[in-house]
Amino acid sequence: MYTLLSGLYKYVFQKDEYCILILGLDNAGKTTFLEQSKTRFSKNYKGMSLSKITTTVGLNIGTVDVGKARLMFWDLGGQEELQSLWDKPRRCPPQYYAECHGVIYVIDSTDEERLSESKRAFEKMVTSEALDGVPILVLANKQDVETCLSIPDIKTAFSDCTSKIGRRDCLTQACSALTGKGVREGIEWMVKCVVRNVHRPPRQRDIT
Repeated sequence: MYTLLSGLYKYVFQKDEYCILILGLDNAGKTTFLEQSKTRFSKNYKGMSLSKITTTVGLNIGTVDVGKARLMFWDLGGQEELQSLWDKPRRCPPQYYAECHGVIYVIDSTDEERLSESKRAFEKMVTSEALDGVPILVLANKQDVETCLSIPDIKTAFSDCTSKIGRRDCLTQACSALTGKGVREGIEWMVKCVVRNVHRPPRQRDIT
């Protein structure tokens, strides 16, 4: 009887937890994307005013539940001097790359001048052995701005990285974190990818 009740408890009150990194240059819209994700997937969540969001210095954390999965987001600062924290040495926990189940990489589609800088950061990230096999969602953000770069433009600019992505799930998607367009679709795609990735099993957490 205890075993039966224990199994029932786990089925009802536990979720598989997946850690998702949100990376990209500063001002790409990472924190805005995080806030929109929490607004769309968390009942009764009253997020901060998007107009009051400032550049992240360090780390923002957020969680959303999607079905049986719980996503824990780590939104890391994108300034050049903070990018070294993305892939911290093993002696300095937490190990963001080693512990994550997926990566959301946000690109500012309106900032063509920094596109090459964003590409370098993406290339360094995607070639890390600690991220082998981890699904990557590339968000071409700020698509609500008429003068933004298109998805084909961004794919062309990042074409040199294609061969370095390796055998993993990877999707480039249009997004406007400000209006919320593409946010739900991106999160749902990521959930499907991390759930089926047998190489990085989830952590189990009780619902609180």
